[in-house]
Amino acid sequence: MDLLLITPPLLQLNSPYPATPVLLKMLRERGFDVMQRDMSLEFALRVFTPEIIRLAAEKARGLRKPSEPMMFFLDSVEDYARTIPDVVAFLQGRRPELAWRIAARTFLPEGPFFSQLDGDDEEDAETDLQAYFGLMGTADRAKFLASLYMDDISSFLNEALDDKFVFGKYGESLSLSLPVFDSLASELMKKQTTVLEKLLDDMTEDILAKTHPKYVGFAIPFPGTLYGAFRMAKKIREKSPETKIIFGGGYVNSELRDLEDRRIFDYVDYISYDEGLQPLLAILKGELVPSAEEETEGCPRLGNKRVLTKDGWQSLPHCDASPPMLVPDYDGLDLSKYLSIVEMPNPLHRIWTDGVWLKMQLAQGCYWHKCAFCDLALDYIGRYEPGKATDIVDAMERLMEKTGRRGFHFVDEAVAPALLRAVSEEILKRGLSPVWWGNIRFDKNFTPELTELMSSAGCIAVTGGLECANDRLLKLMNKGITLATARAAFEAFTSAGIMVHAYLMYGFPTETRDEAIGALEFVRQCFADGILQSAFWHRFALTAHSGIARNPKQFGITIDKMKISGPRFALNEIAYHEEKAPDWEAIGQVLRTALYNYMLGRGLDMTAKQWFKHGR
Repeated sequence: MDLLLITPPLLQLNSPYPATPVLLKMLRERGFDVMQRDMSLEFALRVFTPEIIRLAAEKARGLRKPSEPMMFFLDSVEDYARTIPDVVAFLQGRRPELAWRIAARTFLPEGPFFSQLDGDDEEDAETDLQAYFGLMGTADRAKFLASLYMDDISSFLNEALDDKFVFGKYGESLSLSLPVFDSLASELMKKQTTVLEKLLDDMTEDILAKTHPKYVGFAIPFPGTLYGAFRMAKKIREKSPETKIIFGGGYVNSELRDLEDRRIFDYVDYISYDEGLQPLLAILKGELVPSAEEETEGCPRLGNKRVLTKDGWQSLPHCDASPPMLVPDYDGLDLSKYLSIVEMPNPLHRIWTDGVWLKMQLAQGCYWHKCAFCDLALDYIGRYEPGKATDIVDAMERLMEKTGRRGFHFVDEAVAPALLRAVSEEILKRGLSPVWWGNIRFDKNFTPELTELMSSAGCIAVTGGLECANDRLLKLMNKGITLATARAAFEAFTSAGIMVHAYLMYGFPTETRDEAIGALEFVRQCFADGILQSAFWHRFALTAHSGIARNPKQFGITIDKMKISGPRFALNEIAYHEEKAPDWEAIGQVLRTALYNYMLGRGLDMTAKQWFKHGR
């Protein structure tokens, strides 16, 4: 086999991450023998078993000071071991009849995560569950309770077996803001291994024995997958030194562009930047050429030097861009094994983790590509090229026929209104009935007429950046929208039956406390008016490839000089200083608390000022 593509642990477990299915399709079309494995799912399914639960209990009994939740786990371990196979099957959709038993709250042990069910007693908690799911929402209620149960098990495993394990992430704390490689290298080189590390090592050996690949390519999208990729790469080096290892993906593109520490090549042969297709083609064909320059210091756009090896930058013989439309091929991935998780009873917030979504990219880059905080220096974001509506719907039809599924998630940076109009018209023209959602900008061109068309063509939800929800700041960051245009878009989508999720940020340079309060008030009013169904508030982070990083004075900040002890490993988020900045830690806590309540339909009668007074 030429190439084995791997998604390392750990990611959301409801759908395959799109990188390996997209690359597999394009490489097979060019004649290469390629397979893929979703080790995020496979690892999770081996972890959530009676055997691992009993091992966790055995280890926990040896803890010097087990926590109170762990004591509950030890008292209930056989209940967990007995129920975990059924719960996994239920979340995979293979035991739907179990919903009745789970919903009755007599089947599952209820650990610490169940404390988020509000109320001082069981009667109050039941009242809240009735409010969330009604009298007929048995399946959804059961899925929510089963998800809390899975969170409980994850926390027990974290304490008893491996403190790197979190539901949906593995070793993320090792990989966040990692300027030097030392801590990660130490973890990889330690002599003692945890139960879960040993499990992942054994699974890696098993994969090698069955596939014998010439190359193994790891798609590493987020920090929570980096340790798993290194762990597997280490085992591949040990058991099959002739196999060449490639690292690529979102984490590599955003964090490792200024890499100096060559210890990474103890684990990896090639590091692929930007779009994965051309580097992989050059590697598989043996066409890489050493670059004239040894290094390309601080240059996010690498031209045709898109592969880094222990010998320095390598040039590609040609650098044709990948097609704008990226379509997956799920061959080798059993979509029936993915788990639908509902960790919050909000009809839109659950959409990321509930259900198998076929992920497609309709266009290369972002059609606006002007936001000051965005990583526009990265080629795959800053260069925009849309696909053709007929090609997009052709691909959707083929995927529906091949997988038997009808749900699509368009994973673009932001899909343009004109492209969504053309796609919607093509879907209706062919009489198809897909269900789809995706990321957009709250553009003035999302008129009631267009949103009705999108709804008729199967759109159920949109997500988009409202950011600081303040007109001065939206103008400063060059977002290209105003609160008025955003609200008009909210109203248009909602009137068409399309749910709306807003991404929000706080702590943007020059933002004041009063502006944050005003943003919360705007968001509260939108929730109260029923035109915003879900949102997420995060702290602003200055990234190395953004416009703000290139011109910090314009935004009233100074970039801190970074002192690191040794050669650089990762760089993405940059530390900076802003004179007289508010206490964003305290402000953020109030914003997040209020928003959490809004998404459950609570606290909407309190003004933003009251929330701040209450939360101080």
